[in-house]
Amino acid sequence: MAVRKFKPVTPGQRGKIAGTFDDITTSVPEKSLLQPIKKSGGRNNTGKMTMRYLGGGHKRRYRIIDFQRDKEGISATVKTIEYDPNRTARIALLAYKDGEKRYIIAPNGLKVGQEVASGKDIAPEIGNTLYLSDIPLGTIVHNLELKPGQGAVLARSAGSYAQLTSRDGKYAIVKLPSGESRMILVSCKATIGSVSNSDHALERSGKAGRTRWLGRRPRVRGVAMNPVDHPMGGGEGKSSGGHPKSRTGVLAKGFKTRAKKKQSNKYIVERRKK
Repeated sequence: MAVRKFKPVTPGQRGKIAGTFDDITTSVPEKSLLQPIKKSGGRNNTGKMTMRYLGGGHKRRYRIIDFQRDKEGISATVKTIEYDPNRTARIALLAYKDGEKRYIIAPNGLKVGQEVASGKDIAPEIGNTLYLSDIPLGTIVHNLELKPGQGAVLARSAGSYAQLTSRDGKYAIVKLPSGESRMILVSCKATIGSVSNSDHALERSGKAGRTRWLGRRPRVRGVAMNPVDHPMGGGEGKSSGGHPKSRTGVLAKGFKTRAKKKQSNKYIVERRKK
């Protein structure tokens, strides 16, 4: 995956950096794995706007992703690498030996025709899903579970990965993308390798219209509002707005909002980087 920098032929292309889609092998998704997506435009069941700056965007269909990888002992062949409009990573279509097809998040380096599998006694190769008890220490992984059988919830976005650093009894210690080291049960699964499309962070839309296509409306700065609308609003001219805070008055820029007595604190070995 690479990015392409555009020449400033038009105002919208000045500063635009887009992906090249070199790794995509088909533009037609698997029909049996599609679901419709109903958009709310940020409105609730009474029509009241409860989330600002949402709405519009191109029509999409959801691709059903297999985050559990629970077909153990049955190998699958990678049929295609596809674009998914609902996430930053690429997805791969797997065709299992028993005829079933499933989408997974494509790891970096996965190729069409390659065989992948999940479960016990599986080689720790790219695309294979193993239990944390069976993965060699120091291995780069993604699609981590937090509870056995729950399905992957950690390290799923483009370019992200975690690292298995050690094991202690029934827990494995994993360094997460945020820099946090955390204990996770060794009976949880993870997939070998890092997530594809690592150059996603380099992309720049170039114009407001491309952001609208993604369903994001223009966001108003707090300092541009009136005092009745935002704690940082008001003042003559371009005044600073005071200490950065949210619309509801919660301080930003370093103020910790995590609950001090949160139940999962005991599983955190090392806090994330500041």
